[in-house]
Amino acid sequence: MREALAELIEVFAFACLTFDGSESFLAAHTPGRFAGLVTDLNLLGESGLLLQQRMKTLDPALPVIIISAQTDPATRARVLASGALAYLTKPINDQVLLRHLHAALGEAGGSQTPEPG
Repeated sequence: MREALAELIEVFAFACLTFDGSESFLAAHTPGRFAGLVTDLNLLGESGLLLQQRMKTLDPALPVIIISAQTDPATRARVLASGALAYLTKPINDQVLLRHLHAALGEAGGSQTPEPG
């Protein structure tokens, strides 16, 4: 799934790096290095939600998009309340993802208030 998502993001003409879990991302992270983070809710190591919460402290300007197979409203609400830019459910709609990527990066084609995925 990680590689397929990376390929889709690259098709949209964005540069993309992949990591096998939160620890490997954190090892490569320095504030300002990445323009955004797309993470799954369920990761090796700490969850995507915990990673997003850590990013609020380590790199507060980094927009985070969390994806998951969990469709329950409580999970969506918890993720969005924690500060994630978006919560997208699988299967990912490529046009919804593209809108959120543009919004995260403040580019034309994005919406200031992206629709829920």
